[in-house]
Amino acid sequence: MKFLKSGLAVAMAAFMGLAASQASAADVELAKNLRIVIGSKSTGGDTYQNSAIVAQALADKLGINVKVDAVGSSAAFKTLRRISNGSTIMIFHDQSYLGYLYGVKGYFNIFEDFTVGPTVAINPGNSYLVPKSSPYQSIEDIIQACASDKKIRVAIQPGGVSEIGFSALKNAIKLRYPGKEANLVAVNTGSQSDKNQLLFDGQADLINGSVQANEQYTQLPAEDQKAMRFVWLTARPETIKQTKPEGFGDTSQEHLLDFVSPKASVTQDGEKDFTFDKEFFFIYNKKMDPAIVDALDEALGEIYAEGKIQETQKKSFFIPNFKPSAEAAAYLKDKMGQYEVIIDSIK
Repeated sequence: MKFLKSGLAVAMAAFMGLAASQASAADVELAKNLRIVIGSKSTGGDTYQNSAIVAQALADKLGINVKVDAVGSSAAFKTLRRISNGSTIMIFHDQSYLGYLYGVKGYFNIFEDFTVGPTVAINPGNSYLVPKSSPYQSIEDIIQACASDKKIRVAIQPGGVSEIGFSALKNAIKLRYPGKEANLVAVNTGSQSDKNQLLFDGQADLINGSVQANEQYTQLPAEDQKAMRFVWLTARPETIKQTKPEGFGDTSQEHLLDFVSPKASVTQDGEKDFTFDKEFFFIYNKKMDPAIVDALDEALGEIYAEGKIQETQKKSFFIPNFKPSAEAAAYLKDKMGQYEVIIDSIK
């Protein structure tokens, strides 16, 4: 076993069950296998992909076995509540607190019921799209259409990451044109393919999508029924500027910047623009030994300092974003507070 520093070795000793006076052989074997449950059931989605990158880096650094289990949010939270010895931890993204803010069953206030750990990456691809045949060329056109009493139907998956941009857009219309926000209408649906299909069938004017899932449709000729255009990316411009210059698919970084603030402006409070980065982070059982939290912080800090993981993440269109636990928890709690104001304003 190769430890990084004496401080990490001490903390990881508790995690690995190496204190001879306290650990049995079975305990050591269990502790050497770290299970990461994720809030998604898909092994092809961004949560699994991002978690697998981080898990492999931890396994290599600490000399342990790390397994990612795509069990879904409800099962992940239930599992995390049961296991406090550090052998099972969780990785998820902003959905973990947005679900709570939207009142989705099975979600909790993670800052009260769990321990929020370090952030590790951003998916910068959260976006909104219209058909290429749409008369709306920009997100400002959508806002003005609502101001002119046109109904704009927006296909979203309710209760989280898919909905927060819709809520922000509705809030921006309310701030600029009070009373007209009712013209932005949610069409609640499920998966990305369901949202796409509503756009193809003319049942939605605007859909929530992602650069990764929808960029291929933006390359189709305008006469194709499936052809789309980006009108808004919710990511911060600073985040998009960290992507590779070639961007994603046939859409360059320079072109992606056309769809973020300030070029695509959706006000948050009348003074600053709303932005949303989909960020991935660790969540722990509330009773987990703080020494394990510190050990994982230190291990991840050294992994990111080495610089290899960043290249792997960027190849998959993730933006490296390591913040240690205390910093991450404060940052994410503030982020949750800002979005709570937006959600409450349009209830």
